[in-house]
Amino acid sequence: MKVINLADVSKHIGEDLGASEWVLIDQDRVNKFADATGDHQWIHIDVERAKRELPTKGTIAHGYLTLSLIPFLASKISRIDGVSRGINYGSNKVRYTAPVPVGSRVRLHQTVTAAERMGAATRMTTLCEFEIEGGERPALVAEFILLLMDE
Repeated sequence: MKVINLADVSKHIGEDLGASEWVLIDQDRVNKFADATGDHQWIHIDVERAKRELPTKGTIAHGYLTLSLIPFLASKISRIDGVSRGINYGSNKVRYTAPVPVGSRVRLHQTVTAAERMGAATRMTTLCEFEIEGGERPALVAEFILLLMDE
């Protein structure tokens, strides 16, 4: 795990922070996400129909499920010292570039792209890319913005 001091975040612009561990995207996780969000589209939850009708020959994860893994997996890649709390400030340019088949594993790669002081906080932007194990292209590419509050 990479440890960065809040005062030094801007020195890490352009730096690849590394990759998270692999995380299995199983049907149970997808079903729970469908229940939590009310998105029960068949491509996510109807295993038999997906086997017959989708090119993946199985269900696929919700794009927002993949996006929602950023905070969890980012916490496995790096830690910013000198922060009282981090607040999700939003995302830019979110693109779903490949489906995530249920049963596959994904991991997050993160690069610092910007850091700006805003009063008693630092607004940090990272480029987030989700790799699918054995995949040819990322499943998701997004800029994630975090507001880091001083201690």
